[in-house]
Order: sequence, then structure tokens, then C-alpha cells
Amino acid sequence: MTFERKAGTRDAYGKTLAALGHEDPRIVVLTADLAGSTKTGEFAVEHPDRFFNMGVAEANMIGTAAGMAMSGYRPFVSTFAMFATGKVWEQIRQVIAYPNVPVRIVATHAGLTVGEDGASHQMLEDMANMRVLPNLRVIVPCDAVEAASAIRYVAADDSGPVYVRLSRAPFPVLHADDDAFQFGKAEVLAHGADVTIAGCGIMVSVALEARDRLNEVGIHAEVINVSTLKPLDRETIIESARKTRVVVTAEEHQITNGLGSAVCELLSEELPTPVVRVGIDDRFGQSGNADALLSHYGLDVDGLTVAVKQAIAKKG
Repeated sequence: MTFERKAGTRDAYGKTLAALGHEDPRIVVLTADLAGSTKTGEFAVEHPDRFFNMGVAEANMIGTAAGMAMSGYRPFVSTFAMFATGKVWEQIRQVIAYPNVPVRIVATHAGLTVGEDGASHQMLEDMANMRVLPNLRVIVPCDAVEAASAIRYVAADDSGPVYVRLSRAPFPVLHADDDAFQFGKAEVLAHGADVTIAGCGIMVSVALEARDRLNEVGIHAEVINVSTLKPLDRETIIESARKTRVVVTAEEHQITNGLGSAVCELLSEELPTPVVRVGIDDRFGQSGNADALLSHYGLDVDGLTVAVKQAIAKKG
């Protein structure tokens, strides 16, 4: 499959947030000295009175955002995924998730594609950290269009806290500009009867490319974009697994307690099905070119194609 263009999900976030600031005066934005990298600087330029650089004080940022939300504002907090979900996990649990406060945590620079910043900044555990917390919803857009639409959705929703995972590197745009994000709904992007590939984030475009290669050898894959990791769209995943009888999950994250674990938990309870999880298997990342890292860890088309063939062999 040939993709016409690439775009960054963090870039879409910055532009959308700045536009939303004109539409809703309740929106406030907080960052931890990373306005340029998270693209929240665009909001700061257009709405300086509602932008707060908290400095390298992420715990204070979370607490301040919780207070703002309780006071009727609609806060967005942004920093790198490593800091947004690791460094302040306790604060998120205590003052956001536990009281069910509608703070929007939008983290950039998640996953291996942080690239040359290396293992210390390549957050591969953030979905696990956020998924385990009660009340906290988790969204992982597959492209810039879906990221922009998801930000619009969470900006208008005050039902509780949410974590949105974004990337540093640009990757293929899969959606038309007017496609709308549907919270809690997995999206079947391609139909097939031999294997289900359920992916999130950048791995959705990889899955579509792998599908083309598999078609050449007579394997017809169904590709699902699981952009809402929590709550999981149980019906769509079960329906696909019932048809194909084998599932491969693909995520730029540890295979422990991420998308793969969520799918395994669901199917083990509802429809026992062989599952092969593609992701990082109990390892840290390393410094390098983003594409080279994806290839090294088996998160490219070659790696996913091999995993699909292994999964089909498990059908028996």
C-alpha cells in the first residue's frame, strides 16, 4: 500500500488545540517546559493568558490541572510520555483518576520512534501505566487526522480523565480529512478471513502494508485500528476473531499490559483464540534512527509478516 503523505500526530495536536482555544474559553493548557516539542506553543501564541509553563515540575502541573478542572476549566497537560505517565503516576492516580477529574493528559514522544533520544526517553510502558488506572480512558490515534478529531472529542467531553498518546515522528495518514474519531469504537480498515491484525498508533499503517504483502501469498488479513485502548471495543474484536480464528496484535509498546494484553484478556474470557503479540518483549529501547529501530525490534512490515505466518500456524 502506498500512502500519499505523512504527518505528525503532535503537529495535528498543536494546530487543533490552538483552534479550539478560540471556540472554548474554558480550555487551558499546561506544559512542563516543553511547549515547542509538544506543539502546545501554538496555543501559547494565540492564547497567552490561558497557557501555563509550569517548568520542570510535572507533579505540580498535574495538581494544578486537577484544581483547574474542579473549577470549571478544561485543562490539557502535555509533556513527553516518559514524564507524563511515569514521573507523575502517583499524582495522576491520587488527584485525577481517583476523584475522576476531567483532565486531558496528552503526551507526545511515545514509543521507539523518539529515535535518537534513546532508551531513557523512549516510553514503552505508558499505555500500561494509564490503562491500569480506574476511570482513566486511553486513546492512541493511528494518524494525524484521527489525532485532531480525538482532541476535539476530548476537549468537549467532561465525563472523566483521558490519556492521549502521540508520537514525535510523522507517519502515514490513513484517513480522509473529514473522517471523525469514534470514541470506544475499533475501526475495521480492511476485511479478510484468514487472520485479524489489531493495531494501534503507527502500527496500523504497518499492518496495512503487511496486508498487501500477505495478499501476494494468499493470506487475507483483516486490519483493525484499535485507537481506543480503554474501553476496548469488545464486539468488533470478538466478531473479527470469530471469523478469522487467529489474532495478531501490533503496538509500539511493551507487549505486557498494552494492546496485546487487553485483547488476550478479552478473548480468553469470551472466545479463546490463538494470539501472537507484536511489540517490545521485556526490553528497553536504544538510540537510533526511528525506522531502523522499528526494524531492529521487529515492528516493521517484515517483522509483522513473519508474526502473522506464525499465528496462522497456531490455528491448527
